[in-house]
Amino acid sequence: MTKSTEFLKKLMNPFRSHRSNRARKGDEEDLEAIAAKEQKVFRYETLVSATRNFSLKNKLGEGGFGPVFKGQLLDGREVAVKKLGAASRQGAKEFQNEAMLLSRVQHRNVVNLYGYCTHGDDKLLVYEYVTNESLDKLLFASVRGSGDESRQLAASRAELNWHRRYDVIMGIARGLLYLHEDAHTPIIHRDIKASNILLDDRWCPKIADFGMARLYPEGQTHVNTRVAGTNGYMAPEYLMHGSLSTKADVFSFGVLVLELVSGQKNSSFAPPVGFDAQNLLEWAWRLYKKGQSEQMLDPALKHSAVLDQVAVCVQIGLLCTQADPKLRPDMKRVVVILSKKPSHLEEPSRPGITGSRYRRRAYGSGGESSTNTNLSETSTSTPTCSASGSTSMANNTATASSSHATRRSRGSGSRQEDVYTEK
Repeated sequence: MTKSTEFLKKLMNPFRSHRSNRARKGDEEDLEAIAAKEQKVFRYETLVSATRNFSLKNKLGEGGFGPVFKGQLLDGREVAVKKLGAASRQGAKEFQNEAMLLSRVQHRNVVNLYGYCTHGDDKLLVYEYVTNESLDKLLFASVRGSGDESRQLAASRAELNWHRRYDVIMGIARGLLYLHEDAHTPIIHRDIKASNILLDDRWCPKIADFGMARLYPEGQTHVNTRVAGTNGYMAPEYLMHGSLSTKADVFSFGVLVLELVSGQKNSSFAPPVGFDAQNLLEWAWRLYKKGQSEQMLDPALKHSAVLDQVAVCVQIGLLCTQADPKLRPDMKRVVVILSKKPSHLEEPSRPGITGSRYRRRAYGSGGESSTNTNLSETSTSTPTCSASGSTSMANNTATASSSHATRRSRGSGSRQEDVYTEK
């Protein structure tokens, strides 16, 4: 048995249950192509040595997938090692998804996957290490305190001036354009947010965490799929109907643009005194209508902001978050606008409001039930909804914490939606 075949069989073990033979065969073919690239298969001992036996001192963080450790390979490359244990079934699916998608993705604004490793019940993904870690740590973190860590954070945040933020916006836009139109098969990320944007030593943004990403069949206007995403970033049509298209990523991008301008997080937004706005999008819209968009500018940008660029970014953010996906620009148009090429900007209407708390939406016994499917298996041009055509949006109450999933259900024959809340 070849090394590639052994790796393939180990990698596939957690994913064999509850799958059709046809679906499993497709996964095996994709993963066989990955495993055939011998240079992408790491020995477990190599990663143990690189991370100093997964030392807590080397731990960079932990998400729904599992812990991430910093390491250094014998050839001098610094890496980030994402480790999945046997206990996480959700993570197992994400591991498979991320491995297949990133193996064929190459772009300066998408994180580079070096390889994989399997050892017993442990599955590991090995990425390039990105020096400045994730955007959210700089954009939203408090810099209060007198310790070395606080001083370092304050210094790093001060470096995130307007010029760099504008470059970050442009880089994310280019990365999404690549995923939507130039990748081997169009890819919808489904979880664009500040914590999934990494910054390298040159402040170049890299889109990361493809655990929830989906392939998008060419020629389809949209597909119906099980809902998964993060509070505050999901497009209304996706959250309420499970109707997924590249415009869902566009919506998330628009939220992120407004966060970069304001320095405020949509899911934990607190309006200034005198404003009755429930979220960042509504606040941006009200200021825009008054011709006062500059008032939402992060105070840290007071001396570096280019107001003309700020105004364009606010307008782009609002256009990308329109309630009707047909009114949102595609990423090619966004890149053209940000590249300072002449382009007429439409007047945005009031943006769509995303849900901000996890709900497993149920339509009750009288509603039309729908089957949760993967994009690679089923697509349709008709969104699912209740028999009466009515829908309800998730509560706009938001709290702050790390991303996680909670679940709730009611009624029989109910449609289920999984949403990762960033509380």
